[in-house]
Amino acid sequence: MLAPRWTTSRTARRLDGLWEFAFDPKERGLIDHWWRSPLRESRPMPVPASYNDLVVAAEEREHVGDVWYQTTVLLPDASPAARSVLRFDAATHRAEVWVDDVRVGSHEGGYTPFEFDVTSLVRPGQPFRVTVRVNNTLTMQSIPPGVVDTAEDGRRRQRYFHDFYNYAGLARSVWLLSTPTCHIADVTVRTTIEMGRGLVDYAVEVAGDQGPGDRGTTTVVLRDAAGVIVATGAGRTGSLAVAGAHLWSPDSPYLYTLEVRHESAGETDVYSLAVGIRTVEVEGSRLLLNGEPIKLRGFGMHEDAPWRGKGHDDARMVRDFALMRWIGANSFRTSHYPYADEVLDLADRLGFLVIDETAAVGLNLLLMSDRIAVDDTRTFRPGGIDDDTLAVHRTAIRELVGRDKNHPSVIMWSVANEPETTEPASRPYFASLASLTRDLDDTRPVAFANVAFATPDLDQVTDLFDVVLLNRYFGWYVDAGDLHVAERRLEAELRSWAATHDKPIIITEFGADAVAGLHSLPAQMWSEEFQRELVATYLDVFARVDAVVGEHVWNFADFATMQGTNRVVGNRKGVFTREREPKAVAYLLRERWSTKDDEVAGH
Repeated sequence: MLAPRWTTSRTARRLDGLWEFAFDPKERGLIDHWWRSPLRESRPMPVPASYNDLVVAAEEREHVGDVWYQTTVLLPDASPAARSVLRFDAATHRAEVWVDDVRVGSHEGGYTPFEFDVTSLVRPGQPFRVTVRVNNTLTMQSIPPGVVDTAEDGRRRQRYFHDFYNYAGLARSVWLLSTPTCHIADVTVRTTIEMGRGLVDYAVEVAGDQGPGDRGTTTVVLRDAAGVIVATGAGRTGSLAVAGAHLWSPDSPYLYTLEVRHESAGETDVYSLAVGIRTVEVEGSRLLLNGEPIKLRGFGMHEDAPWRGKGHDDARMVRDFALMRWIGANSFRTSHYPYADEVLDLADRLGFLVIDETAAVGLNLLLMSDRIAVDDTRTFRPGGIDDDTLAVHRTAIRELVGRDKNHPSVIMWSVANEPETTEPASRPYFASLASLTRDLDDTRPVAFANVAFATPDLDQVTDLFDVVLLNRYFGWYVDAGDLHVAERRLEAELRSWAATHDKPIIITEFGADAVAGLHSLPAQMWSEEFQRELVATYLDVFARVDAVVGEHVWNFADFATMQGTNRVVGNRKGVFTREREPKAVAYLLRERWSTKDDEVAGH
């Protein structure tokens, strides 16, 4: 799905702002047809934002079920294009949409965009009402999964198998788009390097043709960063050769612009996208970018901030990238869901490498069995993670790859975080996902983040994937507080993985909670000093194991979780506080990761 763009043939108008909003605790909205009139007993609610931290009543913050959003939109009298499209960048975790009294469609999945052609329902110069029912319920057939139980007083309670708060609502922008009737529906770009030339293969999908005899004319132009044309092509598929191409990399994130033009039946549509010419390969235990070994330094992160929850915010995003640049990071993982389009656009521009992950976190009933009662802790079984879940998971992968396939910053697909992969039944499940991902995109490695108890002798699925991603917490959850034992056990396991699988190893999670301002001498758990010593210990081990090609600290910043005795108003493993101020460990990482002053200063 193409991202919104203003061009000579298209408009892209954000519908962000204060919408009307109402909770539906008695599930009356569908029965009483709330979309047919202005919402009763509504309140203003900002879009984009999660609603949870913008209310003051506990039962509203922890609401399980439907909420309703509504706004009125005016279609301009004059538009450069005839087709009107209503687009939602995300709705957590599912949505149903009406324009005036007409249902236009629904979508499952909280972190990927969806859109509806509403041309027949809107008129130039006339207002129309948009109503959205958003549901945050997690089940064993949703991605991510969860269960709903009932408290003694009759309240519905959401339980989930992941360790971050289940924020909900319209957390990203809503758009009113216009395109010509015959329009460019999709563009796929793949880049290679051959004999010093950059090759840009493209495929254009056009929708709205008048018929089999009217395919129109498609042309493409590739411009360099100065706007100079460096290659041209004709037809819906083709290959553009760029002599002496500037390759995209963290040190030089050079972007070309591909301009696609389609003309048909008197209509012209134009769409442009950024292109970074680069290759990503796995060669034994090496990860190669443009044919050269690369090592990842960075973080697992969350789209999480006070008040906004998971609501996208450009100011927070810019601060996060500035802090990553300051500390010397070159990469991050979109743990544990696809991030907003804007994040990947900025990663392209600034040269950050991204492991792009689906929202499949919590496919592990045993991991959270101490907090969530389930009758059977086997994960992959009927009634657990089953064929219905697999179908939803496969759709999530299609939507992730479909949205993000053209970003040069995205160097790897992660299909899940910490699934249960010691069960034999996990193998066919993940074989299906690995095969699908490669069918969709064979230019990037495919991986998943391995959970601690799925050691090399027990894991059933790692051979299906290209890179080993490991989440490990020796010295914290295991051998708590004992960094001497943690160091030995970590190194022994890493060497075991290297001996078992000739693949690159990236540590996608390691770290310790630290409450900002808590100090101790000698270092004790939960203090800034202990967090610093644990991270230093891990970095020393990584440097001794050649197969380790990446280190992502968990986490970039403190973030919200469900309440629990092991959480101090959220997860405190951040290198930065939730307000984005550094803890002591930040200075250690800056020293280790920033080998040259100009790498710290940025561009």
